[in-house]
Amino acid sequence: MSFLGSFRNLLLAVCLMLVLGFLYYSAGKLHMHGWGQELRESSTEYDRLGFLLKLDSRTSAELSYKNGNITEGGCRRGFASAQMTAIFPKFSKPAPMFLDNTFKQWSKLKDFVPPFGIKGQEAVIQKILGITKHYTLTSSLDSLSCKRCIIMGNGGIVANKSLGSRIDEYDVVIRLNEAPVKGFEKDVGSKTTLRITYPEGAIQKPARYERDSLFVFAGFKPQDFKWLKYIVFKEKVVLSKDESELVVFTSPSDGFWKSVATFVPKEPKEIRILNPYFIREAAFTFIGLPVNNGMMGRGNIPTLGTVAITMALHNCDEVAVAGFGYDMNAPNAPLHYYESVKMSAIKESWTHNIGKEKEFLRKLVKGQVITDLTAGI
Repeated sequence: MSFLGSFRNLLLAVCLMLVLGFLYYSAGKLHMHGWGQELRESSTEYDRLGFLLKLDSRTSAELSYKNGNITEGGCRRGFASAQMTAIFPKFSKPAPMFLDNTFKQWSKLKDFVPPFGIKGQEAVIQKILGITKHYTLTSSLDSLSCKRCIIMGNGGIVANKSLGSRIDEYDVVIRLNEAPVKGFEKDVGSKTTLRITYPEGAIQKPARYERDSLFVFAGFKPQDFKWLKYIVFKEKVVLSKDESELVVFTSPSDGFWKSVATFVPKEPKEIRILNPYFIREAAFTFIGLPVNNGMMGRGNIPTLGTVAITMALHNCDEVAVAGFGYDMNAPNAPLHYYESVKMSAIKESWTHNIGKEKEFLRKLVKGQVITDLTAGI
């Protein structure tokens, strides 16, 4: 009996060990499963474009910018690019505002036709740069160790906000197309550093141009560059389709979807060409619009406002916006601050994807990359 008893105890011990081993193994598998799940979750920390998903969960102190970089006057040196890198690690800062004589060396610029590059326009750009001879901001702005920039949108949301004096405090005030200043100074300020425009959006009345501002050309199609040459040289432009055929560009209104300015009261030294890199980066890298083989197509062109913001992220230490955002739930609200057209007048755009642009701009606001003075984004 003692032998049987001992055998029974041994059998029970072996069974107990097997049970404990099974439980330990199962616990290990569960732990590994949980660890694997954590790895999978960490791999989805960023969206398909590369932006941090949980933007609201990180405070300013947790992002890469350090407050020790504040310069005299309160400007936070490197703030915008640091915040941008924190929510979008692929961001690379070096990208000059305007084309200069090294434009042919810029990666991929010559591989894309307008608006995403300069392919086919190298000769006319070289001629224009040869007479403008200035490729940066003004000497006083270039000398600043820290620049605070604001992009003024044209939205009606800026009306009656009395932000004019605050807007004028920025070092660089960027305005878009023909949005007027005179008569609206209380809300939009009186200062204009840059006015970015394409031919159809340019101011047509010479008296409305600000005396001390730079005229910044944004080219969206080949014809736009011919228009700029007309404006800079104030002469007819002769286009050569091939060696046997010449076409005379007799008017800057030829080939555009609406009338354009025939005269811009700016000297060549006051004219700049926006780097097309920002159009391409905004469209494909930041917003995720269809590449369409690098050609202009349905819904793959960013708005000029978003292009201007993209430019500022690379060249300004702090970036703010005002007058951005359309409230489609308020059809009777003013579409623009300077006219009576209502929000209901907005129609689906063939070239823009406003919904996707808004997603991108909201990422910038939530990630504290930009400051939205009118809270419209």
